[in-house]
Formats: sequence, structure tokens, C-alpha cells
Amino acid sequence: MLFSDEYKTIAKPSQGSFREKGSKFLAFAIPASSEQEVKQHLDSLRKQYYDATHHCYAYILGFDKSAYRVNDDGEPSGTAGRPIYGQLLSADLTNTLIVVVRYYGGTNLGVPGLIHAYKTAALEALNNATILTRIVKEIYEIEYPYEAMNDVMKIIKDEILEVINNEFGMKCVIRLAIRHSDAEKVVGKFSKVNQLIINYLSIS
Repeated sequence: MLFSDEYKTIAKPSQGSFREKGSKFLAFAIPASSEQEVKQHLDSLRKQYYDATHHCYAYILGFDKSAYRVNDDGEPSGTAGRPIYGQLLSADLTNTLIVVVRYYGGTNLGVPGLIHAYKTAALEALNNATILTRIVKEIYEIEYPYEAMNDVMKIIKDEILEVINNEFGMKCVIRLAIRHSDAEKVVGKFSKVNQLIINYLSIS
């Protein structure tokens, strides 16, 4: 197994805020599962808070946390995106975007002040979030003759598999979700059923 088949993410968008020396930091934690979704959320926040000084962000995507990015949006390097990213790491989250919108208050905060402000705003948004643990599942489609129905249903029952949909006729087709860590074992069981064809579709 290349990665754990459990991961943490947030259930729905949440917000937090922080003020320092007149500057206002509005933080938004948002579930996102692709870079396209990230872009849509960023575009939406930039339109909504068009008059803000900065829109700094960080995100982590993927079950294995393989995609991530930090952006300081004009703040001194390392003072915004990286502290936001640090909060995602601390909470062990993925498929999550945090954007911190800053309204400049007229007084420079300095590097330590900026790091503290962006970190605190991001943490506030996560403190207000509902964190979920999700299971990574592989999606398969199996096709088999009607005579093999009992064997197939026994495996589904024994392994407590999630049936996504099914069609029963001369040929029976079932789409299943199998926990990533159990997939090899379950596929092995199905492969022993006479005339059964199993196809891997995707991971979710």
C-alpha cells in the first residue's frame, strides 16, 4: 500500500478572522478535490473581496497529499502562504484550500507579525470547521452470469461491500466500492468465480 487509505478533510466551508494594528485578515477554509475547484473558489473570493490588499492561500490535494501549493500574493516571501500551509499540515488535512484575505490597516506588521497573523487567521478557520475522516475506495464493475449470483452475493455480504448500482438480466452487472486496503483480497475472491469479469474503474 503506497499510502494510508484514510484521510482527513473538512465537511464544508468555514471562516475565521484576525485583526492586528488596523489590518483585518479574513480566513476561508474550503473543501476542494481538484486544482480546477481551487481556481473557482479563488476567483469567487477575489470577486467578492475585490478591494482587499492580498488574497494569500495554500492548499493540499489528493489522498496521498501529492499536490500542494502556497501563494504569498505580494506579501514578503514566506510570510503568508507557508504559515497557512503549516496549519493544513498540523491538522493533517488534504483536499482543503485555505484563503486568507487581508485588508491593510496602514501599519506594517513586519515578518514575524505577518507570519503570526496569517497563521492565526488560518487556525481560526480550521477551529470552526468540521473535520471528517474519509476512506479511500476503489471502484470496480463486475459482470457475471445469473448462475453465479449466489457466489457473488456471498462475497458482497461477507466483505460488507458498498453496491453503487446493479443490473440483473441474462448478464448481471454490479458496480462496487471496495476499501483500498481490502481491494487486492476482494478482487482475488471475485476472480475465482466462474465466468466473472472484473474491471477497475477509478479511485475515490
